[in-house]
Amino acid sequence: MIRRLLVMLVVMTLLVGGIIGYKLFGRHMMNVGMAKQKPPPAVVSTSEARELEWRPTLHSVGSCVATQGIVVSAQLDGVVTRIAFESGASVESGQLLVQQDVSTETAQLEDATAAETLAKLSLDRAQKLRADGTNSPSDLDAANAAAQKAHAAVAMIQSMIEKKTIRAPFAGRTGIRQVNLGQFMRSGAPIVTLQALDPIFLNFTLPQQNAAQVRLGQVVAVSLDAWPDAVFSGTISTLNPDVDPVTRALGLQATLPNPDGRLQPGMYASIEVQLPVAEKVVTVPLAAIVYNPYGNAVYLVEPAADGSGLVVRQQFVQTGATRGDQVTLLKGVKPGATVVSAGQLKLRNGASVVVNNTVTPSDSANPRPDHP
Repeated sequence: MIRRLLVMLVVMTLLVGGIIGYKLFGRHMMNVGMAKQKPPPAVVSTSEARELEWRPTLHSVGSCVATQGIVVSAQLDGVVTRIAFESGASVESGQLLVQQDVSTETAQLEDATAAETLAKLSLDRAQKLRADGTNSPSDLDAANAAAQKAHAAVAMIQSMIEKKTIRAPFAGRTGIRQVNLGQFMRSGAPIVTLQALDPIFLNFTLPQQNAAQVRLGQVVAVSLDAWPDAVFSGTISTLNPDVDPVTRALGLQATLPNPDGRLQPGMYASIEVQLPVAEKVVTVPLAAIVYNPYGNAVYLVEPAADGSGLVVRQQFVQTGATRGDQVTLLKGVKPGATVVSAGQLKLRNGASVVVNNTVTPSDSANPRPDHP
């Protein structure tokens, strides 16, 4: 009985051991097979590291300012009898804008003119009599004073008429009209804004450490959100002689041609001051940079060692200035190298890749986003 139990125990042990061994052997063989299989290559987009000639720039922001800008207003009380301009119209220097009622002044001017004529005749007579010695010097002085007083009275009334005849002091564009025909205007009442827009000024600042890099006449490139597809060019026309004691910033003013009036006072602008010295730099698309806490890197695409395809190699780089969708590489990559510009998230060092450049990230120094 005991022998039979021992035999059954041995048989069961061998049977269970065989099953376990078979399972372990199968798992081992499956692991070996999986280890021999290579993951499929990742699909990436690539770009070439290019050597370009960049002219260094200084970046700032500023605001457009009219070369001349005022609010035209009334100088004297009066009723508006004529409006000779339209809102938003271009006017010439000296062009009539508004005429106030001058009927009273016109009548006074006729009276004063007649008095002036009489005073001049009296003066001529006094001068002749004095030459003949038939009147005293005081009579001549009185006639001369009366003539000057009459002339001053005429000039004063003419000045009042001129002040009620409101003209554009300079050529420019009018704003929205703020008066109506027949309206009684008080002295100082606004009539319309007037802005001289061609050329137009652009005021901006730069840090004081850039003071030695800017000169009068340097070219500036200006872009605005209002005109995303245009770059406006101008030159630096004014440098403030002092630095702001609070911000330690140098104030500058550029002058830009504005024949079509697209630049308007108050518009916010992005400015790049172009420095005179050009330099050669290595650039890649901004999308090619992999940002890590321990350093920025790119993936270089190279032939596999066994010649079976392409693999990637992670290369740490030192980035420099950016311009649009491009970034300069100061260290790590030479011109002509192929870098991964899309698909980096699924890569590791030495991974196999397949290049598909049907769609690639932008690599432009002056990108123009699509606007609805």
